[in-house]
Amino acid sequence: MFAKLLLLFTLGPLIELYLLIELGRRVGTAPTIILVLATGFFGVFLAKAQGFLVLRRISEALRFGQLPADELLDGVLVLVGAAFLLTPGLISDTAGFLFLIPGTRKSIKAVIRRKLKKALEDGSLQIFWR
Repeated sequence: MFAKLLLLFTLGPLIELYLLIELGRRVGTAPTIILVLATGFFGVFLAKAQGFLVLRRISEALRFGQLPADELLDGVLVLVGAAFLLTPGLISDTAGFLFLIPGTRKSIKAVIRRKLKKALEDGSLQIFWR
């Protein structure tokens, strides 16, 4: 697991940096900086809107005496998406937007639920760390 994390935290930023440098070389520095700023700007608004929507859905579920499991998973994914958007880069921004857009977040939740269900049936949650 340590090797995977090491690769993630070293290769990930290097790939992001390479892509930003290449984009800057091909389209120019100013458009690249504008793109990074624009994705951050729109990402903040989307994360804020989705975060408040999730909080409202959690509140409604609790008001009706229901366990807000689905809403809590939405909240975690919105938080992860916002964290991705804080990291400058094309891949992380794309992942961040995918986590924040409700339609794609629904697909991501389905994958997580499937993996979690399989892990629970196997009796081990270590499936997420392999």
